[in-house]
Amino acid sequence: MVILCHFLERGLIDNPKHQGDYLMEINKAKPGNFCWFELATRDQAAAKKFYAGLFGWTANDNPMGPDAVYTMFHLRGKNVGAAYALMPDQLKAGVPPHWGTYVAVANVDEMIAKVKTLGGAVLAGPMDVAEHGRMAVLRDPTGAVISLWQAKQHQGVGLWGEVGAFCWSELMTRDTVTATKFYTALFGWKTKVTEGAGFPYTHWQNDGADIGGMIGIVEQMGPMPPCWVNYVQVANCDETAAKATSLGGQVCMPPMDIPNTGRFAMLQDPQGAMLSVIALAPMHKG
Repeated sequence: MVILCHFLERGLIDNPKHQGDYLMEINKAKPGNFCWFELATRDQAAAKKFYAGLFGWTANDNPMGPDAVYTMFHLRGKNVGAAYALMPDQLKAGVPPHWGTYVAVANVDEMIAKVKTLGGAVLAGPMDVAEHGRMAVLRDPTGAVISLWQAKQHQGVGLWGEVGAFCWSELMTRDTVTATKFYTALFGWKTKVTEGAGFPYTHWQNDGADIGGMIGIVEQMGPMPPCWVNYVQVANCDETAAKATSLGGQVCMPPMDIPNTGRFAMLQDPQGAMLSVIALAPMHKG
């Protein structure tokens, strides 16, 4: 499994500028919040070009050894995520290109002990990532993979919830009941279920703020495995979807409205990694 590697950028994160459900610039990851987003890809150079064209991200490569680099994605000089080339053991195991999701925790080791009692599985770690932090990778009881991050020098993203930055993470699973029991017990999240979109949608809440969601996988979605899908906020969903296609990506779910929330689409980059984009309705901005 990937580690957050040993060469993360340091210190380019300011104090919070906006409080509430959507944070803008942040300098410390709150335990229980999503804090880092990491692309595993088969073509790092192509990924850098695609995301630069799609979101305006710039890239900074950090050596991982003689034959690999860890790419930090920046927006306005702030960290928004990273990318690395799938490692030989991952390729051998058939791991597809994907965006990984990290949750901030105060103590990785304590959380991993808890994971085991709750029916989850530990796939990697806990392990130290040099002076940057400590991490572990786990699989929840429904089959979705998620990572934990105990920050030291690297706090995670410096931007959240503005155009060009991640703003939401959503669990897609076939067993929402089991997932709810697992994540509320593990992270202390609360849940709020709404029906506004015509089907049950679970909001994950941390310290009173909506930070992500959960949706049940239905038959119409095909053989989709349980997974976490990350959302990037955009100014115009339709234009972003069209741009993704022009850059070699695919639109898996065309732009559609979410009542009282905004307009979203689900995309795949040219290597097959999936993510969603959303243009929020004015009432959900800032």
